[in-house]
Amino acid sequence: MSDLMLQGVGMTSARTRDRLIQRLVDQGVTNMRVLDVMRNTPRHIFLDEALAHRAYEDTALPIGHGQTLSQPYTVARMTEILLGAAGKLDKVLEVGTGSGYQTTVLAQLVPQVYSVERIKPLQDKARERLRQLGLRNVSLRHADGGFGWPEMGPYEGILSTAAPHAVPQELLKQLAPSGVLVIPIGGREQHLHLIMRDGDSDNFVTRVIEPVKFVPLVSGTSR
Repeated sequence: MSDLMLQGVGMTSARTRDRLIQRLVDQGVTNMRVLDVMRNTPRHIFLDEALAHRAYEDTALPIGHGQTLSQPYTVARMTEILLGAAGKLDKVLEVGTGSGYQTTVLAQLVPQVYSVERIKPLQDKARERLRQLGLRNVSLRHADGGFGWPEMGPYEGILSTAAPHAVPQELLKQLAPSGVLVIPIGGREQHLHLIMRDGDSDNFVTRVIEPVKFVPLVSGTSR
């Protein structure tokens, strides 16, 4: 990752970033690989300049088009759950590229990330950020996230950054044997779910993890 991107507006002192990481640890995040990536990822570049000074707060922030940059704790927690529940992770599908922040975290931890985004301007910005950061193991697609990206599947892991009311069956179909899906489910009240495929069967084991708050998973695409 380019050292250039770690400088300039919003990239505050190492102490500020360490304070964020300590907050994640205090909330129960234990995966050191995830914590190191979170510490070294320049979160400020995923925000408009007016909000860059708030980049290392543990809070969700607006990125336009009614979408948000997820809270760092949520990104760390979902990533940790995905890595912990899956065996070997070669290919991961992300539903909802958004700003590209979660994408960037994943891309530093798994060999190949496929990410689907329904809002074209957000995808275009994310593509530029990934290019600036020199991350070449990410493929982006402008499409309805609820349908995943079947042509590139199956995936050992799928992570959704938007909440449907029920588990999209299309995503379950794209899980590799023993694959895992990490996804928020619900409307006004949402809970993070870990759904694990039982070997190569059509059986799935579900664990409800904790309450979360995400934007809804909306169908269709927007230019």
